[in-house]
Amino acid sequence: QVHLAESGGGSVQAGGSLRLSCVVSGDTSSNYCMGWFRQAPGKEREGVAVVYRGGGGLLYSGDVKGRFTISQDNAKKTLFLEMNSLKPEDTAMYYCAAERAWSHYCMISPGSYGTWGQGTQVTVSS
Repeated sequence: QVHLAESGGGSVQAGGSLRLSCVVSGDTSSNYCMGWFRQAPGKEREGVAVVYRGGGGLLYSGDVKGRFTISQDNAKKTLFLEMNSLKPEDTAMYYCAAERAWSHYCMISPGSYGTWGQGTQVTVSS
């Protein structure tokens, strides 16, 4: 079991950058798919980027590919989301999530993840 705590959200103008962090505590094993998801008002939660904690498994949504980068520190205790060239449509609550997995084939659908953080708000103004 892992526990997740996000931070780093805020308000930026279009074209700006933000870096989100998700501190991972509890189970230190590598057998997890982890990722970033977002939910805008009135919309369903959607996957942004996922990675296998043990390495590999990178997958991005088409909306953010080339602008966002998911990464983790060497100790696998913090998950990051570097967001560049932000657009107003990136405005949403961003969540970190995790799910036990025994291969690096991670899903990007929110329904595949059972452990969630509390979220951090990202607002991009035009």
